[in-house]
Amino acid sequence: MKETFAKASGGRRATVGGSAPPAPAALAAKVRTLAPSMTRSMQRVAEAVAGDPAGCAALTVTGLAELTGTSEATVVRTARLLGYPGYRDLRLALAGLAAQQQSGRAPAITTDIAVDDPIADVVAKLAYDEQQTLADTAAGLDTVQLGAAVAALVAARRTDVYGIGASGLVAQDLTQKMLRIGLIAHAPGDTHLAVTNAVQLRAGDVALAITHSGSTGDVIEPLRVAFERGATTVAITGRPDSPVTQYADHVLTTSTSRESELRPAAMSSRTSQLLVVDCLFVGVAQRTYESAAPALAASYEALAHRHGAHRGRP
Repeated sequence: MKETFAKASGGRRATVGGSAPPAPAALAAKVRTLAPSMTRSMQRVAEAVAGDPAGCAALTVTGLAELTGTSEATVVRTARLLGYPGYRDLRLALAGLAAQQQSGRAPAITTDIAVDDPIADVVAKLAYDEQQTLADTAAGLDTVQLGAAVAALVAARRTDVYGIGASGLVAQDLTQKMLRIGLIAHAPGDTHLAVTNAVQLRAGDVALAITHSGSTGDVIEPLRVAFERGATTVAITGRPDSPVTQYADHVLTTSTSRESELRPAAMSSRTSQLLVVDCLFVGVAQRTYESAAPALAASYEALAHRHGAHRGRP
């Protein structure tokens, strides 16, 4: 049935519940997340509204089209891609963002690390970027989708988590957390093993893919197999319209700071992915508290005993 649906609908399944337009504070994050997948003309519109929200909020759709050298249709399409029903709604969000920036509640600057930056400046800039990435991810996270993913994990017979590279580290982090509260979870590091495991999944199991780009074939393939086997599928990605979402029941979108020469996307994407993973884990632990709390206590006790035994050796 799922395979039929995928073919009939282009692979994307209906998500749970509706999503409200992004809050003003989340607008800049949406631009950073979606800009790479936009056409160049739409990018010009997105960059304009993110760079000067106050100025753009004062423009009509015609005025913004003229400012960016695009068309009114492009402006409207950009507004809709960013999550707003129309340009009027985008203007209201821009006005709200401008007000927040003027009050100091929303940062208006970006930080790039230069080769000759003192180490103190590197620390400050990285800390700022990490904080902004976390704030953007939290502001843009769909809590309806998050709740649905938590419910699936709670009910799952077993959970497979797929990730490669930096995302693979995040996958391991989630499975280790779940194992410590007594849930069965695997994060196969080998692509062939991931696909082999996915073949064994069925309805009632969960497969979760972590990929910032949303186009990592080694992650998409096992998720596709799990999807076709009837498992509930979840994607954590920075690209909500990327290929991986074609096989995801639930999509959790992350944010990232602008990539630079000294700070590749993998660094900030890992930060946002870990936040989403922590949200999933805490949600699961809340719903399974009666069994999770004793399991956590037992794991702490076992580790403490092991550490104590090592210290007692001659």
